[in-house]
Amino acid sequence: MRQKLYDIIFEADTKAGKIFDIVLIILILFSVTIVMLESLPGRPKQFYNVLSVLEWGVTYAFLLEYIVRLWVVRQPLRYAISFFGIIDLLAIIPSFLGLFLVGTHMLVVLRSLRLLRVFRVLKLTRYINEASNLWKALVASRNKIGVFLFTVLILVIILGTLMYIIESGSDSGFTSIPISIYWAVVTLTTVGYGDIAPVTALGQFLAGLVMIMGYSIIAVPTGIVTSELTRVSKLTTTQVCPSCLKEGHDKDAEHCKFCGTKLND
Repeated sequence: MRQKLYDIIFEADTKAGKIFDIVLIILILFSVTIVMLESLPGRPKQFYNVLSVLEWGVTYAFLLEYIVRLWVVRQPLRYAISFFGIIDLLAIIPSFLGLFLVGTHMLVVLRSLRLLRVFRVLKLTRYINEASNLWKALVASRNKIGVFLFTVLILVIILGTLMYIIESGSDSGFTSIPISIYWAVVTLTTVGYGDIAPVTALGQFLAGLVMIMGYSIIAVPTGIVTSELTRVSKLTTTQVCPSCLKEGHDKDAEHCKFCGTKLND
């Protein structure tokens, strides 16, 4: 029974597992909707009483599910401190905190984070491979993107300082270097709030250069990630290792590539 429950809860490749995940997502959406309705003012007391009963029913369902998850995995502590384990716990705690601390009950909207499990339901090969490849590309690009962001940081400091020097004698709003750096960030990213704008000819010329520069800079991280995507096209599955609870194994893998545990007992 323990193995069967594990397959249903942690694997969405089977029909039962997919149904379980879909029901779980429906419960999450239902719970978040209840919290939103509870925030509506001016409703009869009976209305809030019904919502409270429904919300506690969902809470106990999540509590039972969390306990079962801890029971079926080989290493409960590893699951409890994992990303989804923490998210699952956060979906339960706020309801009980609301019994002692006023206002914390509304934190049950944290349950919406559990919707991240929707990716486990969409285990169609083309979807999961794309998601896996994108994640690998982002991880592989982190150093290049970090250098890029550091360069942009230096650039906005220089541009902001130049604009402050040019516009400091006018009434354009460049009252300090930090304010000018804020303008440089807004302009370079092509957001353009318009709350601060240069009024001198030289300042407007510099602003034009920054705007043009912004279009070219936006394309840089896209190119970095795209180049990495071409290097991570190997097909993988989302089969969960029963020991370390990690995914991303090759289709023909018999053992976990992270801890060596046999995947199919």
